[in-house]
Amino acid sequence: MDVTTEIDADVNTIADLPFHAAGRFPKPVAIGRCRGDQIVEISSKEMLERIRDLSLGLRAGGVNRGDRVALISESRPEWLLCDLAILAAGAVTVPIYPTLSAAQARYVLDDSGARLAIVSTRPQLEKVQEVRHQLPALETVALMDGGGAAADTTSVLSLDAVESRGHARMTGEWGAAKEFRDAARTVRPDDLATIIYTSGTTGEPKGVMLTHANLVANLRAAAPSLDLSQDDVALSFLPLSHGFERMVAYIYLFSGVTIVFAESFETIARDLQQVRPTVLTGVPRVYEKLHARIMEAGEAAPGLKGTLFKWAINAGIARARATLSGRSPGAIAQLKASIADRLVFAAIREKLGGRLRFAASGSAPLSADILQFFYGIGVPIVEGYGLTETAPILTFNPQGAPRIGTVGKAIPGVELRIAPDGEVLARGPNIMRGYFNKPEATAEALKDGWFHTGDIGQLEPDGYLTITDRKKDLLVTSGGKKIAPQPIEAILKRSPLVSEAVLLGDRRKYAAALIVPAFSALERRLKDLGRPPASRDDLIARPDVVALYQEIVDALNRELSQFERIKRIALLPSEFSVESGELTPSLKVKRKVVEQRWAQQIAALYSE
Repeated sequence: MDVTTEIDADVNTIADLPFHAAGRFPKPVAIGRCRGDQIVEISSKEMLERIRDLSLGLRAGGVNRGDRVALISESRPEWLLCDLAILAAGAVTVPIYPTLSAAQARYVLDDSGARLAIVSTRPQLEKVQEVRHQLPALETVALMDGGGAAADTTSVLSLDAVESRGHARMTGEWGAAKEFRDAARTVRPDDLATIIYTSGTTGEPKGVMLTHANLVANLRAAAPSLDLSQDDVALSFLPLSHGFERMVAYIYLFSGVTIVFAESFETIARDLQQVRPTVLTGVPRVYEKLHARIMEAGEAAPGLKGTLFKWAINAGIARARATLSGRSPGAIAQLKASIADRLVFAAIREKLGGRLRFAASGSAPLSADILQFFYGIGVPIVEGYGLTETAPILTFNPQGAPRIGTVGKAIPGVELRIAPDGEVLARGPNIMRGYFNKPEATAEALKDGWFHTGDIGQLEPDGYLTITDRKKDLLVTSGGKKIAPQPIEAILKRSPLVSEAVLLGDRRKYAAALIVPAFSALERRLKDLGRPPASRDDLIARPDVVALYQEIVDALNRELSQFERIKRIALLPSEFSVESGELTPSLKVKRKVVEQRWAQQIAALYSE
């Protein structure tokens, strides 16, 4: 029986989504993945059949309604297929970032009580096996990569074996397709769909419980804001373990968009050329890096070409500033920007695939300079705001009326208000059920029907929201002055010489900063100045190099209040990374980890 012959007329749960996507938008490529110079393609029909076989295979293996199934994998088609198969079986998906250590993964597996873990590769399997003796609830591990090479036992299976077991039921039992469809239809909106563990920038991770109703409410409210169609192609490279990219993937399927996964984070530049996406999503750090690369290449261009690049960027930003402020750019400014578009920006966009209609940004505030830059070169960025606990989207900047410096207006069904202490509060059908096994934390976050976001913000009378900082990230000096670090850090990172910046000063006399140089840009600057190169460790200690960064800080200090001014700086010799533990998997800085790792340098900043 062909499961595509019956199409659910509506999507009431995420379990309905595969039927909707395959039935409403039959297409030769629904999902793909970049592998080398090729794209491995999966049609709508194959997508639904694989979800069906996986779901039947999971049920045959003993996965029941409400069981937790962990998913430890890089973003790839199998991640999405497994997630939808789990949900169609009435079970609960527990995403785990593949970058977590064995001990961190053990915590999530143990706390969630996962009976099954699906892992992508042998290293991920070894990670789970290392701590398996501490996981009494975990019965089976399924391995995506390995196929026949995987030793199928009662405790370790290949994912192929799970899928084959489900497919065998299709050939052996007439009612198997009906069983799959009926199981999906018995999933109720108030059933638990997923437990997403916060990445833990501070403290112990908490398992955010989201129901199907939470996810579908967010899906239906956010999808119209993105102006998507079945003609669109998306390049996906953010982790699906993160609530933002996962919801975006659901929105893509709901809207008929073809999703192609990048081979890895390192191959994005190549994959942009290969996929030629019309839309993509990213986090601020991605756009900051992309901006830095474009500026680096343009400013390094010799003679007239370099001069033209700088002129074009200024012309584009002037037009973007006017547009994003709700003003007309004026005839002359518009003419300049049009010339810049033909002479410079068209070539830049071609390196991004040549078809990009817009990009979306979430997870953290995007700086105004980065937003203006991309608008200026003809790649508008739609900025949104939300949290894992809100499934995750709360606001979007309207494409027809974006407002610079804000994260837009609440999506339909969401209410926002500002507490007396400046905290952003939200309520709506997308707000989580609570934290798994943590009633006290749930009671603290959910009060009188309002979710306390932990973010500080301002709400305009016409509904536009501005996020100024994290409540817990506010630095309170020993003099009692409160400093919001993120806006100051964002200004520092506007310089092409700065890769990362972390403001310090909590319970201390004054503000100081740790700065990670953008070393390739620094080396070019030194060459232009006729100064000798050196190792990174030597560079950060050289007075002439420190002076370059002090100039950047001095220029910023002139714009700050007295108590906000940065009194001292320290340059660091290495980039922050997920592997070093200084960034979360969604590329946010873990302040506590940074402060612990660079404690000696920080102590020197505050020595008398």
